Amino acid sequence: MIKRIDHVAIAVKNLDQAVCTFENLFGLRPSRIEDIPDQGVRAAVIHISDTELEFIEPVNPTSGVARFLESKGEGIHHICLEVDDTDEELQRLDARGARLIDKQGRKGLAGKIAFIHPKSLHGILTELAQKT
Repeated sequence: MIKRIDHVAIAVKNLDQAVCTFENLFGLRPSRIEDIPDQGVRAAVIHISDTELEFIEPVNPTSGVARFLESKGEGIHHICLEVDDTDEELQRLDARGARLIDKQGRKGLAGKIAFIHPKSLHGILTELAQKT
């Protein structure tokens, strides 16, 4: 079951500059900055009420985020929906014909995560996250 929008991820070329811009314009500071080696990114999280903005900068030139930036430029990369159970939601979506990137949940910045292919959701890369 979908609980809420967990975060919106924004692909950026320079994480430090993006964080500085949001701090200068809106007074928003990141609550954490982390490297996520298995996804080839460095990420900063800014809390706004009960949701987050997640800025992601590629640190691996062959990562999906690096390819996204090369083809589309900076901007919204994906939305993340919080779910009760990532694996259960994946099974439900698969049974309904959704094209999945992940067949089972895996560890990620937002908890136990999985991605749904944008071709199943009108061009929107969508992440599912189960808080752990």
